[in-house]
Amino acid sequence: MLTLTKILEVIEHDVSCPSSLGHLEFVVLDTEPYALLAYINDVWFCSFCSKVVVTTPETNTANFPCYRWISGYERLVFREATGKLIFNETCPEAIEERKKELQSRHEVYRWSKYAEGLPQIMKVASASDLPAEVRFSFTKDLEFSFTLAKALVELNLAGLSTNKEQWKSLDELSHVFNSRKTDVYDYVEKNWKEDEFFGFQLLNGINPMMIHRCSKLPENFPVTEDMVKASLFGKSLEAEIQKGNVFLVDYKRLHGVTANVINGKQHFLAAPLCLLYMTPEDKLMPIAIQLKQDPGKDNPIFLPTDSKYDWLLAKIFVRSADFAEHELNFHLLRTHLLAEVFAMSTLRNLPMVHPIYKLLISHFRYTLQINTLARKALISENGVITKNASVGGPGMLEFLKKAVASLTYSSLCMPEDITARGLESIPNFLYRDDGLRLWDIVHRFVQKMIGHYYTCDSDVQKDSELQNWIKEIFFYGFLAKTSTGIPQSFSSVTELIKFLTMVIFTVSVQHAAVNNGQFDFGGWMPNFPIALQQPPPTTKRQCTESTMLKTFPDVNTTVNGMAAVYLLSMQSTDFVALGNGYQDHFSEKTPLELIHKTQDMLKKYNFEIQGRNVSLPLPYTYLNPNNVENSVAL
Repeated sequence: MLTLTKILEVIEHDVSCPSSLGHLEFVVLDTEPYALLAYINDVWFCSFCSKVVVTTPETNTANFPCYRWISGYERLVFREATGKLIFNETCPEAIEERKKELQSRHEVYRWSKYAEGLPQIMKVASASDLPAEVRFSFTKDLEFSFTLAKALVELNLAGLSTNKEQWKSLDELSHVFNSRKTDVYDYVEKNWKEDEFFGFQLLNGINPMMIHRCSKLPENFPVTEDMVKASLFGKSLEAEIQKGNVFLVDYKRLHGVTANVINGKQHFLAAPLCLLYMTPEDKLMPIAIQLKQDPGKDNPIFLPTDSKYDWLLAKIFVRSADFAEHELNFHLLRTHLLAEVFAMSTLRNLPMVHPIYKLLISHFRYTLQINTLARKALISENGVITKNASVGGPGMLEFLKKAVASLTYSSLCMPEDITARGLESIPNFLYRDDGLRLWDIVHRFVQKMIGHYYTCDSDVQKDSELQNWIKEIFFYGFLAKTSTGIPQSFSSVTELIKFLTMVIFTVSVQHAAVNNGQFDFGGWMPNFPIALQQPPPTTKRQCTESTMLKTFPDVNTTVNGMAAVYLLSMQSTDFVALGNGYQDHFSEKTPLELIHKTQDMLKKYNFEIQGRNVSLPLPYTYLNPNNVENSVAL
């Protein structure tokens, strides 16, 4: 008997078979256009028909997952669901079918060089040319439009998108943006000027990736004891550095990057260094800011004791630099582009029957389409970032190449990254607390799943499909640079487990951390300026409120930036949370038990985070497991 699930129905079909079927390797279906969807090009998605279940005369069942799009009049061959490694195949026909599957994928999923020095992408002209199996669902297609125009309309800002005037006051700015505000947005608008909130964001905002413990002052940042004595309550700067209470953010990758021309006017980038102090009350406070990398008389070190607008403007330049690092490095490069590399190599090198394909494929849901759309909407010649960001235009690729040069395996592994930055014990670091817990949950799950299929190191070494998978990631994603630390091959189970944990964490947890709060923290432009149209100040006691307003981007640049972060923060109704989607691909008892156990652990931690957040003035919700999408789908 064949059982197919189709559009909330179960279709059963009896096939006469008086003798034993033996071990089933394939099921072959000949399809015809589905009448109800005839007006949608006779194409339908097999979440409607997620699997074929065959019940044999001996009453055994075999599952054949077919989680894919199907068009009319096709001959479909589906493999039995049990995860198999290539060297364990015993059926010649199965081996041949495996090879044919990968050959056809190589023809469809082809690598393409987006720009010299950047990870390669999928060769595709537009999202509509993508294979149906990696496209948005019918539901998401209907509700989702990744366009700036749509975001401007939803925010009631379309009428301002061509206004090239400067802002006259902060009140004017506030009154314009009176729709779609979140509680966090309101908090940011009220507190963006405060030193305590400035420090808080470096730990628990949308870019918790720049800060590190300062063990020694950089030679190009000549902060003296006298400068910061008041901020340290009379304590010695050197003594506080030795105690581990001093921290640094250094935007040196922006040094020398060409700033953009917007609305026909030259805009500006700073490459700041900012020193921070953890007070005895566990408040992280900025205590010194230098806006350019080269010290000198025209590059003063700004202090909290300076005039109100001197200090505020210095912080604004830091926040604008943070926009560049966040959007292009930690968001675009380290989640979106890497997710595309991982997805491409998986689709090209691992057949559907491979256990690692089954483990990973749900983590690449929608990634190829969202990246194709984002390249067009954000970083193309007419993209939002290209046209409206100080780091857009010619500087964008300059900066991205520097970011790629800083990309290392250890920096993608959260436990190692936290240790390298000296942040193991800094208080009130919620990104670290939640991230490390989720890393551990993912690692345990991967460890047990991989242990079920790979019994020893030689199993890993003999898996030619797996070795081809990591080889392409190293070559096309990390440009064959051994300095990155990315493995070129796997020699042990332990190596494989660590790498798979990093992949899953990157495309789910890490993406959620740097993506989900973009409108919350970036919607209020003064807190996260997309561009600045005055150069960094070269002297003190010259800045006023008027100076600040003239430095902010024009009205149209501001609203386009706001629409961009709004667009990037949207969540679709078919959102899939971390830990879900595996059941579509696994059918064996042990993997299913591991999946359910992991889902229970995620549910438990979600409740723990909710309980913790009740007492916080600003809850940290971005890594609640229920808020972490399973893939880079936005």
